[in-house]
Amino acid sequence: MASSMLEYSKTVLKKVSFDVKLFCKELEKAISRLLPEEIEELKSWLKQFITDKPELQNSLVYIKA
Repeated sequence: MASSMLEYSKTVLKKVSFDVKLFCKELEKAISRLLPEEIEELKSWLKQFITDKPELQNSLVYIKA
């Protein structure tokens, strides 16, 4: 079930990536719900996902804390 939460979080983040504030809010939620090893996987995914989305670069602040 844990990995399904990670996949769910990725899906939600993809769907809300059009809105920076909403994306950051959903990213915060995902981080609060996931296990530490899942957060590491989410970080890797996020870095790759935002490479062509400069407006979302600020969201990296949430995963560095």
